[in-house]
Amino acid sequence: METRSPLQILEYTSDAGAAKVQKPVISQFILAFMAGVFIAFASEGSNMAAFNLFANPNTYGLGKVLAGAVFGTGLMLVLIAGGELFTGNTLIIVGVLDRKVKIRQMLSNWLVVYIGNFIGSIFIAYMMNKSGLFNSGNGMLGGQTIKIASYKTGLSFTAAFFLGLMCNWLVCLAVWVSYASKDIVGKMFACFFIIGLFITSGFEHSIANMYYIPAGILAKGNPVWVEAAHISAEQLKALNWQTFITNNLIPVTLGNITGGSGMVGILYWLSLKAGIRNHTP
Repeated sequence: METRSPLQILEYTSDAGAAKVQKPVISQFILAFMAGVFIAFASEGSNMAAFNLFANPNTYGLGKVLAGAVFGTGLMLVLIAGGELFTGNTLIIVGVLDRKVKIRQMLSNWLVVYIGNFIGSIFIAYMMNKSGLFNSGNGMLGGQTIKIASYKTGLSFTAAFFLGLMCNWLVCLAVWVSYASKDIVGKMFACFFIIGLFITSGFEHSIANMYYIPAGILAKGNPVWVEAAHISAEQLKALNWQTFITNNLIPVTLGNITGGSGMVGILYWLSLKAGIRNHTP
């Protein structure tokens, strides 16, 4: 199986970032919408697989492992079928450092892709609420959807930031390792194991949360699902669009940027290019 060395991955990442920002805005947006859909499908699928395990403290960890095994499908679809995912696109910073991409081009791409991801994710959240699938397990799936959203909007800014940082450190490592492979199987294995680690760990992904939290906000309109959530009236009230943005999306997004751009893109660029000019792959 032919693979790329770390230095070759860095060059590939740089060129990929330059290609991303050169796409027409409409192409960036459509591919971002698709990526949002892919991640939302992975999110609802992982919840469906493990919701009954999440409800029991004795099987909660096992539920996270099972959810992680399913969730990697989302990034597989992004990388293989094609999509523009904000968290992965934080690696465009490598192209900026190589002077192949201007900062304004990177920021423009991030904005367009973020909006496209949001619309795609919330579209699936809406359809899941209308589908009746949250009635699964006598409403337990709807209850766990609300409970998960409530937990995420109840995080402190600091906790959400660091959970977001560690999340995208791993997500961008999954993208990085997938770039090492030149075949589909290698890319799939990179996604399966590394993304499985991030989900099992309980880290926070801004785009996945664009499904998880809106799905919970929409689901709390159903009294059966609310009862199955087993959360207080105060927690239910605190689950709303404002707390979604301020308590979760903003700090998690900032953490995702730091984890992807800083802990993967910048550190690898410094070690492989700036720090060791005569590095031999």
